[in-house]
Amino acid sequence: MADEAKAKGNAAFSAGRFEEAARHFSEAIGLAPGNHVLYSNRSAALASLHRYAEALADAEKTVELKPDWAKGYSRLGAAHLGLGDAASAVAAYEKGLAIEPNNEGLKAGLEDAKNAAAAPPRRGPTGPDAIGQMFQGPELWSKIAADPTTRAYLEQPDFMQMLREVQRNPSNLNMYLSDPRMMQVLSLMLNIKIQRPEASEPSQSTPPPQQQQQQTPPPETKAREVEPEPEPEPMDLTDEEKERKEKKAAAQKEKEAGNAAYKKKDFETAIQHYSKALELDDEDISYLTNRAAVYIEMGKYDECIKDCDKAVERGRELRADFKMISRALTRKGTALVKLAKSSKDFDIAIETFQKALTEHRNPDTLKKLNEAEKAKKELEQQEYYDPKLADEEREKGNEFFKQQKYPEAIKHYTEALRRNPKDPRVYSNRAACYTKLGAMPEGLKDAEKCLELDPTFTKGYTRKGAIQFFMKEYDKAMETYQAGLKLDPNNQELLDGVRRCVEQISKANRGEISQDELQERQNKAMQDPEIQNILTDPIMRQVLIDLQENPRASQDHLKNPGVMQKIQKLVSAGIVQMR
Repeated sequence: MADEAKAKGNAAFSAGRFEEAARHFSEAIGLAPGNHVLYSNRSAALASLHRYAEALADAEKTVELKPDWAKGYSRLGAAHLGLGDAASAVAAYEKGLAIEPNNEGLKAGLEDAKNAAAAPPRRGPTGPDAIGQMFQGPELWSKIAADPTTRAYLEQPDFMQMLREVQRNPSNLNMYLSDPRMMQVLSLMLNIKIQRPEASEPSQSTPPPQQQQQQTPPPETKAREVEPEPEPEPMDLTDEEKERKEKKAAAQKEKEAGNAAYKKKDFETAIQHYSKALELDDEDISYLTNRAAVYIEMGKYDECIKDCDKAVERGRELRADFKMISRALTRKGTALVKLAKSSKDFDIAIETFQKALTEHRNPDTLKKLNEAEKAKKELEQQEYYDPKLADEEREKGNEFFKQQKYPEAIKHYTEALRRNPKDPRVYSNRAACYTKLGAMPEGLKDAEKCLELDPTFTKGYTRKGAIQFFMKEYDKAMETYQAGLKLDPNNQELLDGVRRCVEQISKANRGEISQDELQERQNKAMQDPEIQNILTDPIMRQVLIDLQENPRASQDHLKNPGVMQKIQKLVSAGIVQMR
């Protein structure tokens, strides 16, 4: 069970679901508190959530349990570094390297820790550095493309070169602030209006400073300066730039036509339009992802996968929006699921969905991942299904049961259920083993599963009734035995079970059980939703009051079969005593 919880935690961590991963690792730790790997994994999950204090506690526990394991010191160093304690992080990484000198992760961590320790303390970037870092974020390109005053700049090679220089070294921004285009982009990123005398004049490239000084502004400049927020005039474009712009516009029209055909389920026409859009403009990967979606509808999954791979590769080159990359990977995963013939075929689809989630956590992608994991599990069960081998395992379990080797018997019964999960006999037999070992909740679960699969299997009623009897739920055991007797009225095991329940209930009525046992029975009964419903029912509360204060009037209540049944249940549970 601990391994299963650990596996779930690893899968959640790989998918970026760190809260869920931490929860699964906690569950595994509860089942195997001495396993150092579980504390290490939870430390990594907590660190990913920036809960470094908790991550540190788990890392320290990891090292305590396994002081000769290098990875534990890696977790310890990461947690210290997250808390800002660079000196302790350095010490932790050095201890880990003393154990495993060639560990690349520890080496990299040590270098980061030393850099952090050597760096002067500061609250954060200020001045030009802070402004320069605005050009590092992924939203830069989308903002420039979305704003009509800056969109054309993306088609100007000299401006693109300036942007790349600033991205490589933010401090280079000061070199290009004399260019009105850079000032316009800076205004956009800061979300403020920066007043510029040349704001309304067309500009294709940055003029030299001397040339700017020689230019005499026209007489209208002053009048224009006082006008509110003038709109920039269109940029002058070369013939090549005009052609490129026209092609992009034509590609967009082809895309729109493809979308319209897709909605009409005219897939061949949609493919033609998207393909034409790609010929006109190979810098927009949405044409590839849209065509991939059409291929899915047409059942051409291999073509879909090819388009998605191209979209991811081209998107990386163009530094496309991470959401577009995620969309391409999601559609590839969908195609891989459609092609899956065996449980192993789902592995690459699951991996693809997980990669998509690392790009963008989209609910649709997460849903597809969960569906793929479920389908893989179901197919694994189908592939493992073998009734003949299941019967062999059941017989082995029976032999160990006869030898009173109950854990070994459970092992074989469990394997039999993996081979054939629809055999009620195996659930009944495993329930008997759990009963012998005192694992009543597990035994009750198996007995109920047995009856769910075959409600006519009388042995299931004896198993379930016996477990409920051992759990001192005599009223429930009575109901179970009576249900079995409806199928087999002469079944001696069921009759004996009823007799034992009656004896115990009668003892409680006569006050022949200890106060502790009565209290235990009542406490357990009060947790039963059915008992809670009876006690909170206004009619039943009045009946109970009448039983105590007006016995003669209560006789009328007892003539009601429904009321009598509820009274009997309270008596059986030890809540009410009839004298």
